[in-house]
Amino acid sequence: MAVARTSPTAAHDLPATRLALLDEPLRLYRGGVIEHPVIAYEALGTLNAARDNTLLLFTGLSPSAHAASSPADPKPGWWESMIGAGKPIDTDRFYVLCINSIGSPYGSSSPTSIDPRTGRPFGIAFPEVSLEDVARGGYEVLRQLGIRTVACAAGPSMGGMTVLAFAAQFPGVARNIMSISGATAANPFAISLRSLQREIVRNDPAWRGGNYERGRGPRGGMRMARKLGTITYRSHEEWDQRFGRRRVPETTGQPGDFRAQFEVESYLEHQGQRFADVFDANCYLYLSRAMDQFDLAEHGAGSLDAAFAKFSGVQRTLVLGAQTDMLYTIDQQTLIAEHLRKAGVDVEFHAFPSPQGHDAFLVDNARFEPAIANFLAKVGEGLGVRG
Repeated sequence: MAVARTSPTAAHDLPATRLALLDEPLRLYRGGVIEHPVIAYEALGTLNAARDNTLLLFTGLSPSAHAASSPADPKPGWWESMIGAGKPIDTDRFYVLCINSIGSPYGSSSPTSIDPRTGRPFGIAFPEVSLEDVARGGYEVLRQLGIRTVACAAGPSMGGMTVLAFAAQFPGVARNIMSISGATAANPFAISLRSLQREIVRNDPAWRGGNYERGRGPRGGMRMARKLGTITYRSHEEWDQRFGRRRVPETTGQPGDFRAQFEVESYLEHQGQRFADVFDANCYLYLSRAMDQFDLAEHGAGSLDAAFAKFSGVQRTLVLGAQTDMLYTIDQQTLIAEHLRKAGVDVEFHAFPSPQGHDAFLVDNARFEPAIANFLAKVGEGLGVRG
């Protein structure tokens, strides 16, 4: 069994980020133990006197817990348009806790954590991470803050899967849930894509079997893996509308000149470089594999019906997806909605015709924001007074 005795001073560079230093070892879902677990999170809004207005937010694979700007950190967050005073996730009404995933390089226990026995990052000696562990991290933050139930547990992409893991593991804690562009399990297309991305990273000589020096990891492999992923985050229609066949002016088009000649090539290169600059390769491998391994049916002895029966205490759910999403296809969100209804849960389901594919929840504000705002207006009815 892998045991990680992580340092309680995990590094992070976001000034609004808080660290929950758990007082007991964390036993992970697929085996292994984190001896001194750390969960990074950010809080927005105010916890009311009744302590019943928390919105627990889980992220996708790559974002940190910095979902929106605050006085502590005015830098725009990854869901800036969605979260804040008067916005769909209204911080005048909800106490928003955004959780940094276990396994992520932004403060929570992960392969980048320093092993106090060696003074070096754990790397691939870190135990296997699952989405159940990510969900458990959110639960442990709630426990440390003395919050017994949350008004809503929410998340997009990987976070949409983590929300399901949370509801299955901790029945009754989330009174309402939002699962956005998620799935009960990865389909073969997503698994094969991520398998190739991981192989690209591992085949970069700079990966060195996972034992690279900080700042000297497989940037080339990470750049290529991100470029491949970015292609799947949007739809054919989106790529055509944004770029068409427009060319960049710098290239000559002479024989032997294989630099980017089209704007779409230049865009992918920018995305790849930016990701390689900020995200740790081993963390990427761990969370990528965690998404492939997740299967909600495991919480029902192989039966999705039995797994969703654990959601019976949920009052209402919002399930959102984009019809053009090739990574988490709309039939996967349809499946979630159908099983929730069979479990007796009030379900609101939207299959939006967004041209932006998987990334629609980040950019199709005209569709996603009203749906989320209307749902949370219902969730907010009857909340206790602000503290």
